[in-house]
Order: sequence, then structure tokens, then C-alpha cells
Amino acid sequence: MLTLQISKPDTFLCIGAHCDDIEIGCAGSLAGWASRYPAARFVWAVFSGDEARVAETRAAAAALLGGAARVEVLAHAFRESYFPSQYAEIKDAFGALRARVEPTVVLTHHRDDRHQDHGLLAELTWQTFRDHLILEYEVPKYEGDLGRPNVFIPLSADLARLKVETLLATFRSQLHHDWFTAETFAGLMRLRGVECRSPSGLAEAFFASKVVLTT
Repeated sequence: MLTLQISKPDTFLCIGAHCDDIEIGCAGSLAGWASRYPAARFVWAVFSGDEARVAETRAAAAALLGGAARVEVLAHAFRESYFPSQYAEIKDAFGALRARVEPTVVLTHHRDDRHQDHGLLAELTWQTFRDHLILEYEVPKYEGDLGRPNVFIPLSADLARLKVETLLATFRSQLHHDWFTAETFAGLMRLRGVECRSPSGLAEAFFASKVVLTT
């Protein structure tokens, strides 16, 4: 197994359709990077959510990264579950995001995610950020579209605990969902930890469709 490390990242751009997707997909990795790279900038680009939901996202970002981190939350209010019908407007929003942010790493939805909002954002990410490292995170759901990721980021037990506690403490509006539980989030991290032989037994996983290596 080849182990790689990001060299001096400046900006992490996190793209999410809804106001908990980023945290479900990669909260542990983001918290770890914030600790490892204290000068890095973190940009949350969320494409749907009312005022209360966006407030949850801001609280989650602060809890995960700490008050000293450079965090910017860019929130849009596109109609949830109807992204395909708003394609032109969302594509324009991506163009504005590209003009505003020059990321080292882009984290977005998996292109094979069966949620129509998630899949559209993944498609537009690849159209917009053509010269960047793109890591596609996974979101467990009813559709059962979890795949075979090829990039793993081991997490310490503390980072995994922070992820789960932050999700449950900040996204109170989602607690009525039967899948939004500590067991769901911890179970997926445990499975991915097994697959990459993480020392802690815990990890987050991503899909990297294209990676360029330089010597």
C-alpha cells in the first residue's frame, strides 16, 4: 500500500449539497488537517439550507476546526432535492466559486452517489476544478450506494469521537432521521479502518478518480 502526504496545503475547499454532507463525509479528516496545518484556509461551500441549517453548519465547522482556524462558510439557498432543475444557476455559482477560491484540495460528493443533488455537484466539481486534487467523500443513505473507495485517511480515536459528537450536537434538526446516529457514523469509520489497516481501526475513505504524481 502506497502512503502519500499532502505537501504544505494552502486551501481546502469543501463542497456539500446540504448542511451536514461535508461533516458526514470528511469531518475527521478536516479536523486532523486543521491541527496539522494551522495556517491553512478552509472553505465550506454549501448549496442548500435555510438560516437555521446554515447556523448548524457554522457551529459544526467551529467545533471541528477550532476558533483559531481560517474558516469561511459560503451558503447558497437552492431548492433541496431539485438541483437538476436548477442546473444553470448552480453551474454559475460554481463559476463564481472558482473565481473566488484557489484550492489545494477539493472535497466533494462521489460521482456515483445516487442522490440527485449530490451527483450533480460532483459532476460540476469536475467540470470546474480541472487542475486540482479532488477527493470524493461518501455519505451513507437508504439508496445503498457505498462503493469501493481507493483513498483512506486513518483517524485517531479522538478525531473519530470528535466527528460523531459534533454531528449529533450541532445538527439537531437531523436527529429525527433513523440513520442519523452515532452507530451509523462510527460503523462506517470502523469498516474503512479495517480496509486500510488503520492503527486505531478507524478511517475515512474517498474516491480519487485522477491523481497526478510528480517526482
